[in-house]
Amino acid sequence: MIKAIFTDLGGVCLSNGWDTATRKKAAKHFKLDSVEMEARHNMIAGIYEEGKLSIDVYLDFVVFHKPQEFHRETFIAYMKAQSTPFQDMLDLYRAIKAKTGCRILALSNEGRELADHRISRFDLPQFIDIFIVSSYVGFRKPDPNIFKIALDIAQIKPHEIIYIDDREMLAEAAGKMGLKSLWHRSYRTTKSTLARHGLKG
Repeated sequence: MIKAIFTDLGGVCLSNGWDTATRKKAAKHFKLDSVEMEARHNMIAGIYEEGKLSIDVYLDFVVFHKPQEFHRETFIAYMKAQSTPFQDMLDLYRAIKAKTGCRILALSNEGRELADHRISRFDLPQFIDIFIVSSYVGFRKPDPNIFKIALDIAQIKPHEIIYIDDREMLAEAAGKMGLKSLWHRSYRTTKSTLARHGLKG
C-alpha cells in the first residue's frame, strides 16, 4: 500500500520557476546577452539552489555584474511572475489528500526566495504536508541525501512511497533509493498510475 506521495513541484504541480526557457525569456525582456547570462547562471546555480547564496548574491553575479537600466526589485518581480499553476495536478493532489489521507511531501530543487514565493502564492500547504526544498536542506536532487532527509522526516518505508518527477533521471534516482518512481509526462497518465496504486482523486 502506498502511504505517501513524494512529488516534484516544477514541471509537475507548477511551471518551472527559473528554467532555461524562462531565463531566455527574461534575457529577451530585459535586453540581456542570453548566452552570457546562461553561462553565469550555470556557474553559480548549484550553490544558489543549495541555499548557500541569497537571490541578491545570485543576481549580482548573473545579471548585475554590470550596470543595468532596470532595478533589482523589477527583475525579481519578473522572476516570480513566471510561475503558473498546473491546476489539474493541484486539484488531483487535493482530491487524493481529501479522500485517502495520503501524506504528500514536496522534493524540489529551488532557490529559497522563489520557493517561498511559490509555496505561498499557490497555497501549497493546503495539501502538501512537508517541503524538502534543496535550499532549505542544503542538498539537490539527485544527491541521495535529499531523499534520505525526506525518508527520515516521513518515517515511511521507501516501498510505501511513490515519487513523481517530470525529469526521467530524477525519477530513476528516487528508484535507486528504493522508492516506487513515476516519470510524470502528462496529467492523464499520472492520474491513471496513481489510481492503480489505490490513490484516486
